[in-house]
Amino acid sequence: MKVALVFLLFLLFSSVSTNQMDSDREISPEENVHTALAKMAAALAALTSKVSVLQQETEVSANKVAFSASLLDQGSGTTGPALTETTLAFKHVVTNIGDAYNPQTVFTAPLRGAYHSEWYIGINKDGSAIISLVKNDQQVFTARNNLDPKYNPEVGFGSAYNGASLLLEAGDVVFVRLWSGHVVHDDEDHICTFSGHLLFPM
Repeated sequence: MKVALVFLLFLLFSSVSTNQMDSDREISPEENVHTALAKMAAALAALTSKVSVLQQETEVSANKVAFSASLLDQGSGTTGPALTETTLAFKHVVTNIGDAYNPQTVFTAPLRGAYHSEWYIGINKDGSAIISLVKNDQQVFTARNNLDPKYNPEVGFGSAYNGASLLLEAGDVVFVRLWSGHVVHDDEDHICTFSGHLLFPM
């Protein structure tokens, strides 16, 4: 952005200098200094307007951040249980405005601001799921459900969800972590999802 502004300022001064020379050549005995200054002022106003538009376009583009993805890219299956906590990679990406979400790893905040994230999980019969939203290395909120027949003998499928609004600095990462010993299920209907978006920059 700084390079673009320097370039535009260079064009501004070049344009003003050119207009000045053109004015010197074009001014007739009948014209006066006010006419030449008016032409220079008009050129300056036009370039200033272009700089303002470019700044606004850059700010708007940087402030567009949103993503949504489901766990499996295709088919159905159960993830887990694992012996250790597992960062879930939500591979079926349907929205990734701003390219801040990496389907192989995590979401990385491109700028400082308030963000909102939500995650939904599915569980088959006999499954138990505990999944947490993590900011950097800090566990934020957790969603869980237990379909163990000892506790829910009549239930064949379950789900859980949660959400959080977080203040993130540029470079902060947010991801969903499956606890050790637990499972999540996803299928063709994409029932296990992770989504987030920028509420506003700060």
